[in-house]
Amino acid sequence: MSDPRLDALAETARNRGLKLVRSRVRTPEKRRFGKAGLTDSSGKPVFGMDSKGPKASPDDVEEFLRNLGAKDWGASLDVAVMPRKRKAKPARQAANDRDPAPEPVPSPPPPLPKPKAKPKPKLRDAKPADAPRLVELIRFLGHDINEKQVRKNLAALKKAGETPLVATLDKKVVGLIGLHVMTTIHRDSPVGRIPALVVAKEAQGMKLGRLLVDAAEQWCRKKGCKLIEVTSNDRRADAHAFYRHMGYERTSIRFFKKL
Repeated sequence: MSDPRLDALAETARNRGLKLVRSRVRTPEKRRFGKAGLTDSSGKPVFGMDSKGPKASPDDVEEFLRNLGAKDWGASLDVAVMPRKRKAKPARQAANDRDPAPEPVPSPPPPLPKPKAKPKPKLRDAKPADAPRLVELIRFLGHDINEKQVRKNLAALKKAGETPLVATLDKKVVGLIGLHVMTTIHRDSPVGRIPALVVAKEAQGMKLGRLLVDAAEQWCRKKGCKLIEVTSNDRRADAHAFYRHMGYERTSIRFFKKL
């Protein structure tokens, strides 16, 4: 049976020009069960490989690919510097020429313009007027929805006291997080949930995800929750790494059935 997590790692490896090699051991008790490694396109080992095959854990492979992606991104910021053209030297005057005229004093350069301050992200409740932008963000998560349904859902969530939060930059919505609290028969306190979290591609890398999650956790504490859980698609390995970094643990598998 295919392992969704290893499938996601294989796709990430392909995006890096690498190939994920999975262990052929199928017995859980054996040493190399569930192990993986990476090779280049020619089959040369790159990470987590030895003479007997893959030996790294999926977590180690995921960490290597994430760091490799960061290095690739940093390298893409290099700027080529063009060689400076040398100024032509003035022709040397003969010894019997008149004294050269004094060089003009250069005027001081104009003051540099003050750098424009970077916009600071702000959080607020989602509004019906945000519906067009929210549709774009929600579709980025893979959910097909229209503006009319988003407005209807916002009205219902506001009535339930669970209006989602949005992050803005220069008044433009660039992030969304859903909020939900539920009472269960087997818990001594309500359970908070983050049903959706998305940051626009152009705003990633600005720690907006952390800002939104911190706000959701604070909201859940005010509701009396002692536990908060997150729903995340199996294919989103980068999101899983983010939640682990935020202190979340994987404790269960989610099942669903369409009705």
